Amino acid sequence: MIDKLPIPRWARRAILPIIIVPLVVLYPEYYTSLGTSQLIPTLSTAVTMTVFVCMAVGLNMVVGYAGLLDLGYVAFYAIGSYVAGWFASTQFASHSIVFGAVGVQSNAIGIHISIWLLLPVAAAMAAAAGVVIGLPTLRLRGDYLALVTLGFGEIIPQVVRNGDNMFGTGFNLTNGVAGITPIDPMGFRYLHGILPFLPDNFLLTPNLDVWFYRVGLLLVAITVFCSIRLRDSRLGRAWVALREDEIAAAAMGVPLMQVKTWAYASGAFFGGAAGCFYGVYQGGAIPDNFKLYISTLLLAMVILGGMGNVWGVCLGAAVLSYLNQQGLGAIGNTINSNFGTNIEITKYEAGLFGLLIVLMMLFRPQGLIPSSRRKAEFDVVKEEHETAGVVVG
Repeated sequence: MIDKLPIPRWARRAILPIIIVPLVVLYPEYYTSLGTSQLIPTLSTAVTMTVFVCMAVGLNMVVGYAGLLDLGYVAFYAIGSYVAGWFASTQFASHSIVFGAVGVQSNAIGIHISIWLLLPVAAAMAAAAGVVIGLPTLRLRGDYLALVTLGFGEIIPQVVRNGDNMFGTGFNLTNGVAGITPIDPMGFRYLHGILPFLPDNFLLTPNLDVWFYRVGLLLVAITVFCSIRLRDSRLGRAWVALREDEIAAAAMGVPLMQVKTWAYASGAFFGGAAGCFYGVYQGGAIPDNFKLYISTLLLAMVILGGMGNVWGVCLGAAVLSYLNQQGLGAIGNTINSNFGTNIEITKYEAGLFGLLIVLMMLFRPQGLIPSSRRKAEFDVVKEEHETAGVVVG
């Protein structure tokens, strides 16, 4: 109906953002008025959703834009968290370095650097790791590419679980299965004096999750903005050419090695920042958070939302992270309370996610909000199948 109205195209495209963005930004102000249902996302769940949205948008640069299958994205998430653990905790107790950290005395043991500085550092280190992971895959494609990234996705969790005695030297890098805790809190230490409404230390505020949610939304906004700008840049067009036909792209002068490396580095950059932020929110870098299924879950978010479409990926990430964090348990409790059953629906979490993906591939393979190019591709394929069916009939 909106398409038939005599209004400019840019105005039609702006209608949904104008409605949705205020609802998302102001969520902490009104979510309690929505009722007491367990189905309503808590602020803790909302913070987790912002983290997964950032990572999914980053992965979309690799999978959706460049068409490079990455099953080891959890590695960048882990690197970001452990950067926060290394440089904002007592992990390296033989040192005493304090620079801008919140809630830490000047003579505290360990390395304590401001979290605001660690966010770009974690992103840069993850990007460097993305280059390292990308280099062995430059000549690979398809299944072989998936296997190599899968290998990296398996290596990193093993490293963080067994990094308390690196190569038998006694050097404790990751503190093993116990992880690195606690990590220094986040806060506006230097801005608090100028703007008193900004908390000095998030941990000392009664609305802790509200401030983490706002910072998470800021990270989402930066990630989405950069993703859109990269998509519309010369590099983004090279990624699309690579995704459509690698041989043709090379024949047209696209530097495949450089383009692939930039894709892995760009996606890893935002995964590292999200991992650092989530490590600070949880108060530690815990190995159990970096299992391989995180990579497959993120890939499912990209596919569910619509590969190549930033807003679709945001929606897919928000939906699946909500289900993973709170939704499935709330749905199970609601069913049990209404029908007198005793089903532990969280036991079937993996199966339900698999069923959801199967149904999506059967009934909407292009995703919830597909990119215009991908939608056109599926429409052509569908038309060809229908035509073939008519001819056969």
